[in-house]
Order: sequence, then structure tokens, then C-alpha cells
Amino acid sequence: MELIKKLRALTGAGIMDCKRALEEASGNFDKALEHLKKRGDQIAQNKAGRTANQGLVESYVHTGGKIGVLVEVNCETDFVARCDDFKRLARDLAMQIAAASPTYLQREDIPPEVLEGKKGNGLETFCKERCLLEQPFIKDQMLTVRDLLTQVVAKVGENIVVRRFVRFQLGGS
Repeated sequence: MELIKKLRALTGAGIMDCKRALEEASGNFDKALEHLKKRGDQIAQNKAGRTANQGLVESYVHTGGKIGVLVEVNCETDFVARCDDFKRLARDLAMQIAAASPTYLQREDIPPEVLEGKKGNGLETFCKERCLLEQPFIKDQMLTVRDLLTQVVAKVGENIVVRRFVRFQLGGS
């Protein structure tokens, strides 16, 4: 039961899903965790094509008022947009943007002229620093922001999309 609770706390998966994962992994916690992660990825992939036109715009102003963020996060229904998990995700994303200062949402958004000359590890480092979805999540460095998004999609059962964001810094351009 302790392992089920621990899995549930780490993944947000349901109790029965955690129990099944542990059974399939013959009680091996790490294998069960990997199984739940793969299952979450599959759920997210299945939901990815669905239209997400509900959601919310979350704001965050950092202490002292020198940094502010607006982020639009979309989901499929207004019901999910009002749930605590979705609201927490939007808040965490706004805080991530304030703290890590991404320039792009994802790698595909980077203009070719910016990528020019960046190859191999240089490109990977650039993307981890500049692309929101590839950044390590500020509250858990073992996850990327994309991993966090996938976990919430698996938990709420709807496609979730970060549509756009803007970060303001006092005196910045």
C-alpha cells in the first residue's frame, strides 16, 4: 500500500492504475514508475489531436513587481479549466516562465536563422534554455515542462496546450 501511495504521489495516477502497474512490474517500484510514465505518454499522444479551445489565461507577478507573466493554457472543456490540477498547472507554468525566461514555446518555433551554426550539444543546450517545453521544471528538475504537461493530460483525461506566453521584465526590451 505504501508503494501505491508513493506512485500516486509521484505520478498523479489513480490508485487502481498504480496497483496494476506494481502487479505488472512484480512489485518493482522503478519498473512500475516507468510503466505509468509510458502509459501517461500514450494517453497524451492519443489526446494530442483533440481540439483544445477552452482554458484560462494565468498571470503571475514576481515579488517586488519587476517581472510579470501572462500565459494562455487551453484544454478541451470548461469543466477541466476549472479543476484544481489545471489551475495549478497554469500557475506553475507562469512561475516557470518568470523564473527561467524562455523565448520560445518549443523547438519548432525557433526561426532557422537563430538555429544557424547550432549543432549537437550546442543545439540541445540552447533548446533546454530557451524552449519552455524542454526546460527542466523549476519545482522538480527530474521533469521537463513537457513531462509535467503530459502528467496533467494523463490525470485529467483531456488534451492540454500551452498556446502562448509573454514575460515582462522592468526595464527589459
